[in-house]
Amino acid sequence: MKYRLIPKLDLEVSEISFGGMSLGYDHLENAKIIRYAFDHGVNYFDTADIYKNGFNEETIGRAIKPFRKDVLLATKVGNVPNQEERNWEWDPSKKYILQAVEKSLKRLDTDYIDIYQLHGGMIEDNWEETFEAFEILKGQGKILNYGISSIRPNVIRHVSSELGLVTNMMQYSLLDRRAEEMALGTLAKNKIGVMVRGALAKGILANKDLSSYLNYKSEDIDLMIDKINSFSIENRVMSQVAIQWVLSRKEVATVVAGVSKLDQLKEVLSVSEVPQLSEAELIELSNVLPPNLYTAHR
Repeated sequence: MKYRLIPKLDLEVSEISFGGMSLGYDHLENAKIIRYAFDHGVNYFDTADIYKNGFNEETIGRAIKPFRKDVLLATKVGNVPNQEERNWEWDPSKKYILQAVEKSLKRLDTDYIDIYQLHGGMIEDNWEETFEAFEILKGQGKILNYGISSIRPNVIRHVSSELGLVTNMMQYSLLDRRAEEMALGTLAKNKIGVMVRGALAKGILANKDLSSYLNYKSEDIDLMIDKINSFSIENRVMSQVAIQWVLSRKEVATVVAGVSKLDQLKEVLSVSEVPQLSEAELIELSNVLPPNLYTAHR
């Protein structure tokens, strides 16, 4: 496993980190997968209070208990969990954050959260109040750092100068290059670590069949898959090519891989061990499709 720096923290994070969203309801099976990740160098584990209405925090908390102090644990707040696990109410208020953290700490069975992230956010939100809540929690030792999880350019532009903000989790892949227009540069300028989700574009870049993605049509996706496949050799598969391309950006601190099965995890963890894409191959992949742009929240 290779590691990269989260600039403001002077901490190294594994290039491939663990996204817990897709885990199932079996604590024992989840623990096996998470232990394998840790044993193979993963030191960043990400979850959220709304994933499976809190069960995801609980299962990750149980699994990392034996090595809690050796990893960075991140969770998210802002969407109010409900039994339907959808149509969440949005609440980034100080009052709600100070209440919600207690429930997350209990489910995670930990005294502190390494990175507490606002799970979204709109330009109209009271960001001063949100950051005030995070600073209170830092002062209490309940969180060590805080970040956001946002793809919105106007939000990223607005909050990136916040001194306490250390990370932003956002989508980025060969099929979603909207971050290149402004976000990556702004985040890098302000020394905010970019934690990438969606590097495999809902599984399309790992050979899952979907007819469209964002503004790209099926024929566009076919072009991209054909090109990726042309770089997939005996010991380097599609998903590894796609993740290597994302990691070629120096702004990226880690790719948060959402996995639910051990074989998926093994595949993505081998990214640094298989032959690396050349500079020419990286450029060729970048030139397959024109980068997409944000059409809202600019």
